[in-house]
Amino acid sequence: MATPRRSSLPAAARTPRTARRITLVLAGLAAVLLCAVPAHAAPTPATSGDAAALMAARAHDLEKVTEAFDAARDQLAAQQAKAQAAQATYQKAEAALVLARQEVRGIARSAYTGDGSSFAALLTSRSATDFVDKVTTLETIAGRQTAVLDQVRKVSEQAAQAEAAAQKLVGQATATFNQVKSQQQALQAQISQYQADFNRLSAQERAATLAAASGGTTQAASRGVDRSEAVPLGPSVAPSQAAQIAVNTALAQRGKPYVWAAAGPGSFDCSGLMLYAYRAAGISLPHSSAEQARMGRPVSMSQLAPGDLVFYYSPISHVGMYIGNGQIVNAPTAGDVVKIVGIDAVGPPVAMRRIVG
Repeated sequence: MATPRRSSLPAAARTPRTARRITLVLAGLAAVLLCAVPAHAAPTPATSGDAAALMAARAHDLEKVTEAFDAARDQLAAQQAKAQAAQATYQKAEAALVLARQEVRGIARSAYTGDGSSFAALLTSRSATDFVDKVTTLETIAGRQTAVLDQVRKVSEQAAQAEAAAQKLVGQATATFNQVKSQQQALQAQISQYQADFNRLSAQERAATLAAASGGTTQAASRGVDRSEAVPLGPSVAPSQAAQIAVNTALAQRGKPYVWAAAGPGSFDCSGLMLYAYRAAGISLPHSSAEQARMGRPVSMSQLAPGDLVFYYSPISHVGMYIGNGQIVNAPTAGDVVKIVGIDAVGPPVAMRRIVG
């Protein structure tokens, strides 16, 4: 009879240390969410400039929350998969326990009916020594069966505890996911309101505001306007074939809209664009700029090559892909599209990573 191995239990559910670490990750996400959005009521803009500034500020808030949403969604999916694995392990352990109990009951039944009993051994023994040997063998078999039953019962109990722990982590991840989704909806409603306020103002004032807007903090004011064609393309020769595929794929998405939590093919958020580009090269990235900032290896500004990822803000909540000549391609923020900008247009880079090559 095969006995389920303890190593088959999911690692996160099997070790309290790992479970505590996942809980801390979820708690950290919740803390990011609580500080990402101002608690006060949304102000009413008096001019198109005010509306544009408020829209840009809320768009950046939305981007931060979106990156937390991406991480929370990935964490929830991972915990759901682990919970399913833990449940499957528990069901196998329970089936093994039922089988072990049946076998032990069979030995006990045989002992009382004479088949394999001490009485049968007495009748069939040729001598006292032969009788002792047979009885000892019967007791040994029974003892081993009992030991197996105890071991299988122990594994079943451990599997049940693992399943309960996994389900608890799923509940925590679900709560974090729902919290950030609610914040996204509130921010999107504010952005839509500021867009409506902006659109109600005179065309002349709106045009003047758009002409004066520059940099990553005012890009949201120009909904649907792609200025990437005005930026000359730099050399995009990557240090590896995979990085080159990622660069080419990212550049091919120019003009597609920013949509929070999207990873293509028709729309993207910042980390979703990186995920999509490197997936085309056969490389898997998490859907979170903060998590992507842990991938690959760090590089300095002077070492940047096409395909390297460039990260912004503290904590990290935006990412773009370097394409050469001091430029990145990125999905900037709500209301904008995938475009090429200067490496400092979003703000000063805080980290740079080479994924491959």
